[in-house]
Amino acid sequence: MAVARVTEISSTSPESFEDAITKGIERANRTLRHVEGAWIKEQQVRVHEGQITDFKVNMLITFILED
Repeated sequence: MAVARVTEISSTSPESFEDAITKGIERANRTLRHVEGAWIKEQQVRVHEGQITDFKVNMLITFILED
């Protein structure tokens, strides 16, 4: 039987939401083992002088706990 844990992280990118998601998952994989998936909880943009400067995602990362 596997037991999983969920942790919430935030990630930003000046390029796109997809890039922010990719960077967040890559970073989570450097710290967590057995990452199984992610759920995108929120998406936000930061705006400066009428222009989007950053794309931000809050995501829940699911990973399997070791015995």
